[in-house]
Amino acid sequence: MTENKQKTIRFLDLFAGAGGLSEGFIRAGFTPVAHVEADKAACFTLKTRAAYHWLKNSGRLSSYNAYLHGKITRGELYKLVPKKQILSVINSEIREDSLAEIFGEIDILLRGEKVDLIIGGPPCQAYSLAGRSRDKNGMKGDKRNYLYVYYSEFLRRYKPKYFLFENVMGLLSAKDENGALYLSSMKELFKEQGYETAEKVFSANDYGVLQKRKRVILFGNREGKTEFFPMPEEWKPNINVEEILKDLPSLKAGAGSISPHKLKNYSGKYLYDAGIRNSNEWVTLHIARPHNVQDLEIYHIAVKKWDEYRQRLYYYELPDNLKTHKNQTSFTDRFKVVAADLPVSHTVVAHIAKDGHYYIHPDIDQNRSITPREAARMQTFPDDYFNKLPLVA
Repeated sequence: MTENKQKTIRFLDLFAGAGGLSEGFIRAGFTPVAHVEADKAACFTLKTRAAYHWLKNSGRLSSYNAYLHGKITRGELYKLVPKKQILSVINSEIREDSLAEIFGEIDILLRGEKVDLIIGGPPCQAYSLAGRSRDKNGMKGDKRNYLYVYYSEFLRRYKPKYFLFENVMGLLSAKDENGALYLSSMKELFKEQGYETAEKVFSANDYGVLQKRKRVILFGNREGKTEFFPMPEEWKPNINVEEILKDLPSLKAGAGSISPHKLKNYSGKYLYDAGIRNSNEWVTLHIARPHNVQDLEIYHIAVKKWDEYRQRLYYYELPDNLKTHKNQTSFTDRFKVVAADLPVSHTVVAHIAKDGHYYIHPDIDQNRSITPREAARMQTFPDDYFNKLPLVA
């Protein structure tokens, strides 16, 4: 597929989150028509990224950099781009009584053009193995289980040639109240809309991402094909997680800022090949959260154990004066170090902002949880991707 042809392929991103999936399609030359997302903060991230792409394509990235340096406000940034770019981000929860309004906004943006592709996947909590294990009913009856029905309504209205439905591994085994697999119900519904479907499991670390992250991708097409996986080329760089951390300034707990920090010299290739680092010699969002004395002591113990024995710290191993929870079983592996000396890290999850204990920086001297920028790099978000909250794909 030529790049010129790729640029004419228009897509909708549903349940867009911070825009990680969309960013991949944009890098590949696809053109977003709209992003639909319920979270207000995530929508500001999407709008800012839409402004970035327009300014980049217009040769005006200096204006975007001025925003990152605090020289202009977010509102002033948005005024520099066509209003359509900002309106392409639709801040709305996808539900039965909101569909008509969302469709109306998308129709205005389309201006009579067709949608070629729909991407996205509903919130994963209802399907995830962790979510089901924590819920007394195994998430059965949770309304989020049925958001795929509304996804189907977008297929019915816009009839794209293809769709891509992304979700967690738990989708393969999640069942409804009657014991039927949600995945089977989805495929039946999508078939009623005229789509042949097939699913495949992808591991992010097979494609240059330095974290363990498996996802189920359900592909659909209206062209009657049964063998249609657009298989990407695998890329497994021979590096460790340290590669995404070593050029960032060292920080103690509570230090840093969202404003630009000067990067250290970097002689490697991975950060450039992965599209993380660019020609800028600075980076934003490198700010470490503060920690209390007790947590800092635990972090030190956890990193030391990993450095000396390559072993994880278990909660029951802590000195009694550092144990604050009676139910030690529930917190067995609560404190986990990001292993700099391994080729992949454990998965970055959406609630990272609430649980820094699970993402301890591997440098014992820095003794802190990872920063939003470090978390973003672990997912291959580019350094010019900006959000005042942690970025999670």
